[in-house]
Amino acid sequence: MPLYFAYGSNMDVAAMARRCPRSRPLGLARLKRHTLAIMREGWLTAIRVPNATVEGVLWDIALADMRALDRYEGLDEGLYAKTTQSVIAATGPRRALIYFGVNAGPGIARADYIAGVLAVARHWKLSAGAIAQIEGFAAQAGASGHPASARPRPPTLFRRD
Repeated sequence: MPLYFAYGSNMDVAAMARRCPRSRPLGLARLKRHTLAIMREGWLTAIRVPNATVEGVLWDIALADMRALDRYEGLDEGLYAKTTQSVIAATGPRRALIYFGVNAGPGIARADYIAGVLAVARHWKLSAGAIAQIEGFAAQAGASGHPASARPRPPTLFRRD
C-alpha cells in the first residue's frame, strides 16, 4: 500500500475513516524544505522554502481508497497535483504521496476549514511552531470579516472537511 503525507484536513482520523475506510494513520512525519501556505481557494498547500518544515501525518493508504482520496483532493479538477517525495517519519525517511495546491496563493484560509485543521494539529500534538503557523492562518481568516459560508467554494464537486 502506498504511503501518503497529510498536512491539512486529512490529518483528521475520523474524516479519513469516512473517505478512506481501509487506510490507517502511521504517525507523525515532516516534509523538509517546505512551508504551509493558503491557496487562492482558501485551502492549505505546501510550498518549497529552504530551511522550513511542514509537519503532518503519514498514512498507509489502501489502493482501494486512492480514487476517493484523489477525488477529495480535486485532482481531476486541477485543484491539487499529486507527487511522491521524501518525508521524515519516526522510522526514518520514507517516500510518500503528497498533494500540492496548484494555485499557491496568496489566499485567505476558510475559517471553518482552518479551525478544523487547527483542532487536529493540536490532537496530534504538532510542534508549537506548527500550531502557531496554523493559528496565524486562523487569525487571518477571522480578521477577513467574511464568514466562511460567504466565501466562494472551489469549482469542484467534492466537499472539503
